[in-house]
Amino acid sequence: MSLSFDPKTLRDLAELLSDTGLSEIELAEGDRKVRLVRTLAQVHTQLIAPPAVAHAPAHAPVHAPANAPEAAAEHRVDPAKHPGVVKSPMVGVAYLSAEPGAAPYVSVGQTVEAGATLLLIEAMKTFNQIKAPRAGTIKQIFVAPGAPVEFDEPLLIIE
Repeated sequence: MSLSFDPKTLRDLAELLSDTGLSEIELAEGDRKVRLVRTLAQVHTQLIAPPAVAHAPAHAPVHAPANAPEAAAEHRVDPAKHPGVVKSPMVGVAYLSAEPGAAPYVSVGQTVEAGATLLLIEAMKTFNQIKAPRAGTIKQIFVAPGAPVEFDEPLLIIE
């Protein structure tokens, strides 16, 4: 197989990322390499040797807040303006529990102490505990289990 970097091939690979739920694909042939990484809104494609960058649209799912059934629309708070927002300190994948099928670390309405584990973010094959910066009550959770998160993205609100 010969690696082709035409726009149709790149779109096909981006669609494959979306259809399979993969977060990245890397193909190499000789000194040519293509790596596609899916983020929340798009797929970044980086061509290596020769260096160039191309962008292809992705069909990344938009995740709803994990507590959507429990909160009425009028009680929603703009997370960027809320003083109790806990933001992601890194890019990675959010996990609300220690393992699949286990109870989540926190849920809406739960009271937490400062330093309590709120969730995990997997980055570079390392699970990082995201801890409560202060004591309070979980008011909203913005991420779904297994959802990709960006740096500084709101994760939840503690009041």
